[in-house]
Amino acid sequence: MIFKNKLIIVAVAVLCSPSVFAQDSTDSSSDLKPGGMFIEPMLTYQTGDVNVSYPAPLNDSKEDLKGFGLGLRFGVHVWESLFLGADGRFAKPNYDSSALNGDGSSDSYDAGVTLGVQTPLYGIRVWGTYILTGGLNPEEISGVDVKFNDLKGYRIGAGIYVKSVSINLEYQDATYDSTTIENAGPLSGNLDGIEGRNKSYIVSLSFPVTL
Repeated sequence: MIFKNKLIIVAVAVLCSPSVFAQDSTDSSSDLKPGGMFIEPMLTYQTGDVNVSYPAPLNDSKEDLKGFGLGLRFGVHVWESLFLGADGRFAKPNYDSSALNGDGSSDSYDAGVTLGVQTPLYGIRVWGTYILTGGLNPEEISGVDVKFNDLKGYRIGAGIYVKSVSINLEYQDATYDSTTIENAGPLSGNLDGIEGRNKSYIVSLSFPVTL
């Protein structure tokens, strides 16, 4: 609850802060600054799935993911048009497993690098993110506790900057390269050859501010 209250305070502060990071079609080159640093907190909602090939006696599974999260992008921008930054996310999506015949909450995180362009057309921004690492840790379901590690892949997105808020949509395609089954009887331990492919859409509100 304390973290949530702090987030609300940060979001309100950002909304009330002026930003020159985004530009609109009325900007002129004389108004643009040569560059600087920016910070961009965000509120996210993810919907997607993780396709997993489990060993016998478990079946292959399509795990649905849905839930809210937080994100933060921090980096530099050049001439208000090109931006490069580090991108980190944390979420608490609901994890619904067909193989385990149940669902529960999970912890999800990832980190990567983002390269994007702020266009002069109606505040439209586009970017791509290379995901360097990440993990997904659902709670125990039907006596099985599985954890996915070493996420790698990409995320592409676009947004429209309105006032001090950017409304964004992203598509993510990434793979967890290793899996730990923390509790499943004789199957427990680090298992090779089990990969989970995460394909998701992410809707977010972000608040880019120059520093």
